[in-house]
This record gives sequence, structure tokens and C-alpha cells, in this order.
Amino acid sequence: MRADRLVSLVLLLRQHGRLSASTLAEELEVSTRTVLRDIDALSAAGVPVYSERGRHGGFTLLPGFRTELTGLNHDEALALLVAGSRRGAQAFGLGSALASAMRKVVDALPEGQRATAAGAARRLLIDPETDALARRLVTEELPDAVVTAIRRAVFAGHRLRIHYAAADRAPEWRTVDPIGLVTVRGQGYLLATRDGADRTYRLSRVREAQELAEPARRPDRVDLDLAWQERSRRFRAGPDQVAVLVRVDAARREELVGGAVAVLAEGADADADGRLRLEVAFQDRKHAEWALWQLAPGAEVLAPQWLRDWLHARATAIAARYGAPPSEPSVP
Repeated sequence: MRADRLVSLVLLLRQHGRLSASTLAEELEVSTRTVLRDIDALSAAGVPVYSERGRHGGFTLLPGFRTELTGLNHDEALALLVAGSRRGAQAFGLGSALASAMRKVVDALPEGQRATAAGAARRLLIDPETDALARRLVTEELPDAVVTAIRRAVFAGHRLRIHYAAADRAPEWRTVDPIGLVTVRGQGYLLATRDGADRTYRLSRVREAQELAEPARRPDRVDLDLAWQERSRRFRAGPDQVAVLVRVDAARREELVGGAVAVLAEGADADADGRLRLEVAFQDRKHAEWALWQLAPGAEVLAPQWLRDWLHARATAIAARYGAPPSEPSVP
């Protein structure tokens, strides 16, 4: 455990520069006295860590000190940061860099550990191409030139010009200020602003990309997780949102709520037959139709009438199709 803690201490100083003993103790979840002993141990081992006194003092590493893994280049190091998901590396155009980086990591291991590491790797499978129900997970293929230009603009803090094809629209050029990249189930997205307004672009719809020399107009720090959550919430609460009044079996309530955008109202008591009354919101008409069809007959739509009519028409068509013998003989 101490060796891991010493490595973590060095990495904290590498990432944050000067840190106080109390801050290091909080980050490492140990006492201040333990941090001071660890600092002494690092100094004795030749790591150039030293203290600075004063109000803003603390511990820091000698400028220029670094540890290396057999010459990892920028893209290879970046690939390792997203290697928690092989699909994440592919979504950002870093698949080949990840493979190269992992070869260098294995090569850097002591000889006695290489076989052990290779054997362990064969016993781990991350994000297979199909899930447990044999549904294929599709990873979008992106042109290297496009995703490389986008990636460079994001990291360099430069503005970006993209030839983008929005759904059901012809491609057009747009100049944006890139904020970050997100991957969700193998699909990559660019978070950006355009004329000060938040925008989210699907990478597979970018036909061309050009990094500009002009600095991007964006904050120095960003919480991508929070930004993605906020944009997802706004997307779900779009102008086409549909409110539906439903009677649902108590056992299916969580399924209904889990598929909805929000619960707008809920009755305090169940009906005489044990069903619950809820008013829930869906993203749009298609979303409402899909979600309520999954619940039938565990739920009954009370309003709007068009949704009741749609469910009735679909159920009638299904009943008619399967109410008669097959129109063609079965295959022997």
C-alpha cells in the first residue's frame, strides 16, 4: 500500500504543482504525519521533492522532473486516458494509438511480469461487439483527418470550422468554439458553443473539419460530466415534449417512470383496482407511443385521445394479424 501511496503523492505534485501537507493528507486519506514521512522517503529515494515556506508554501517537485514510460507520444498517452473503454478510443480516432501505447506498456514491464500480464489480459473482455441478448453494439467509423482536426482544436483551445450535416438537412459550414469530446455507447459527440449558445454535434455527421488559428471563446475549466447532463436534460425537455395521463399497475410503475422524461403529477392513493394514476412527460410523440406500447396491458392511457387511438389501432392490427391461421404454410 505504501508504494502505491508514494506513486500517488508524486502524481499529485506533478498534476497540481505546489500542495500543502494537509491537502496531500486529505487527498491520500492519511494523516499529515504520514505525508511528512512519505516526503522524507521520496527524498531519500532520489525524487527531487522540496518544501517552500510561507503563506502559500507547501511541497513541490523540482521543475522539469518527470517519469516516463518508454517514450509514449502525445496520442498514445491520450489513448491510455480513454482506455477504460476500447470503444472510447475508437470514437475519438485513437484506436491505433491505443494499440501502440499498450505494446509500449507491456514492453516496459519487467521480464518476469510480461507473461503474467498477457495471461491476465486474455481473461478480461471490455465492451464486446454484442451484448447478452446478441444485440450488436455499433461503433461509428470516423475519417482520421476529420476526427484528428477536431481533437487538435479541442486540446489546443482553437476555434473550429466544420462542414456538418444535421438530421434531414443538407451539410453546411459552421464555425464553433469547441469545449470537449464525449463518447456514449460507441458514438462520439463534440460539445461546443456557437455564437455563445450551447451546441452538441455528432461526430459521424461532420463531413470536414478545419482547425483555425483563432483562440476559442470558452472557459478555462469545464466539468464535462455536468455539461453533458445539462445538455441531455435540455434535449429531453425539448419543444415537442408530450404529457400523458396514465393508469398503471403498481408493479409496472418504475418501468413507466424509468422510460419517461419526468413525472409531472402522481395521485396519493391507488384506484379501486389497485392501479396508480400518474401524469408523465415524454420527449416527443414517437417516444410516448413506444414507451406506452411496451407497457400494454400493464397501463392504460387516459389522455391524450390521439395516443389512445394510436394504441387501439395498433392493437387491433396485431389482433387481426394473429387471429387467423397463417396465410402461408409453415416451413417444414
